[in-house]
Amino acid sequence: MVKKLGMLPVLLAGFLWLCSFAEGKGQEKTGKVFTVVLDAGHGGHDPGNIGNGAKEKNVALDIVLAVGKELEKHKGIKVIYTRKTDKFVNLYVRGKIANEANADLFVSIHCNSHNSNAYGTETFVLGLHANKRNFEVAKAENEVIYLEENHEANYAQYDINSPESVIGLTIMQEEFLAQSIELAKLLQDNFTVKLKRKNRGVKQAGFIVLHQTFMPSVLVETGFLSNRNEKNYLTSRKGQAEVSRNIASAIVRYKKNVTDNIAIEEPPVSPVKEHPAPGVVFKVQIAAGNNKIEPKRYNFRGLSPISMETFGSVFRYLYGETSSYDEARKLQQQAKGKGYDNAYIVAYKNGARVSVNEVLHN
Repeated sequence: MVKKLGMLPVLLAGFLWLCSFAEGKGQEKTGKVFTVVLDAGHGGHDPGNIGNGAKEKNVALDIVLAVGKELEKHKGIKVIYTRKTDKFVNLYVRGKIANEANADLFVSIHCNSHNSNAYGTETFVLGLHANKRNFEVAKAENEVIYLEENHEANYAQYDINSPESVIGLTIMQEEFLAQSIELAKLLQDNFTVKLKRKNRGVKQAGFIVLHQTFMPSVLVETGFLSNRNEKNYLTSRKGQAEVSRNIASAIVRYKKNVTDNIAIEEPPVSPVKEHPAPGVVFKVQIAAGNNKIEPKRYNFRGLSPISMETFGSVFRYLYGETSSYDEARKLQQQAKGKGYDNAYIVAYKNGARVSVNEVLHN
């Protein structure tokens, strides 16, 4: 029987994140401690990949704890762990931990396995499976849901055997994609330049654990336990120290970029049409979630006007409306000034949502 994942139970982890905006309980990101949630994959009765006598759950935990120690040396960084011992944690609970902490980053650590002698590191962000290999990696990690109690109810409408089913999963992370890719690039650069590991690239795939989070999120495959040399490296004190230091270094670099307001999202290619074709308007998306909230200014930190639109079971919340791209950028800055750091500009043509680049350059 095909097992599927339901949007409502799975998105439950995001309720508190969006509700914190509405109820004023969420702490403003401006000036707050930079919070990183470290997630050691698998655990407890779920060993993960097993290769050459090593269990993924143990290697991932050792690396995560070492990364945490490195990050805790830096003033202004708070580290939260989804697990610090050999215990099983449901995928949706891992995301819930990050969302309730109003975290700035979610980093999930794993180890790969393959029936060949494959080796190297790769870092994933949430997205559509670009090829069969990416799909198989995500499918293997997602199969952990079958070890959870009540998985039939919690994941009732998600078919992990279907590459197409991830389309619905990408909606909630779309506003964090650029930031997630930026962190993933920093991680891969450290692995390949500093540690001389084989670069298997930054990739997109439909990992359920990344879908649960409402912040920039990555899943790091630190190497292949099925490759004896990599297994020996990843289980050694030297290897774990090197990998953890470089993961921590990438996170610190990412934090510096954010703190220094270095642009992470790619700007539209010049030249830009200040006033695009008739029928085009811009808005600023400030939030998205499964929780329906009245689009009133008191629910969104005083911003007005607020509009709401639906996309499947997801509610999108948008600030302002203008036919001028320059004015849209001003609206975006206003939203960021209210604490919506990930606010981004979206475009509509004759009422239909379209690419911003499309309306600016065509």
